[in-house]
Amino acid sequence: RRANPILKSLNKSRNAKEQYSIRWAKSMESRTFYLQTEAQTEALGKQLASLARKRDVFALFGTLGMGKSVLARAFIQSLVGKIEVPSPTFTLVQGYKAPEFDIYHFDLYRLKHPDEIFEIGVEEALYDGVSLIEWPEKMQGYLPKDVFRVLIEPEGEGRKVTITTTSEDKAKRLSEVVL
Repeated sequence: RRANPILKSLNKSRNAKEQYSIRWAKSMESRTFYLQTEAQTEALGKQLASLARKRDVFALFGTLGMGKSVLARAFIQSLVGKIEVPSPTFTLVQGYKAPEFDIYHFDLYRLKHPDEIFEIGVEEALYDGVSLIEWPEKMQGYLPKDVFRVLIEPEGEGRKVTITTTSEDKAKRLSEVVL
């Protein structure tokens, strides 16, 4: 098994998680989008796909029905073509080959314990490709620090999507998103 530099940054202790929350609040960059239609959610997914690079993680937060799968499907289809993109609710992960990297779409809703992520290949995905992770809170302390954190919330008849990152590089790429 090869050493994974990303996993070295994962920290499981409660104390480290508390410190992480404090660091996150101090150095966070964010963009907020107000989406009224599913088509706008798809457009955002395509925009995010256009800025993705190998080893990027898109952590998709939001309750049931907020559009996480819609965004992920548009992201994937924009890079691999108009193929069937089923939700990985029961398989937990679906993989796709894009021209520059592999895409791993995780749905962690059914996980009972954070350690189960290692049984479904999260290590390899974080190291070898781009990861879209629905229900990333199920990873607890295993969620890497350097991610695009995508929070989808209800806002009137539509959705408010707030994307945050702690990385200067990711913040610069995020600034290029125009809807």
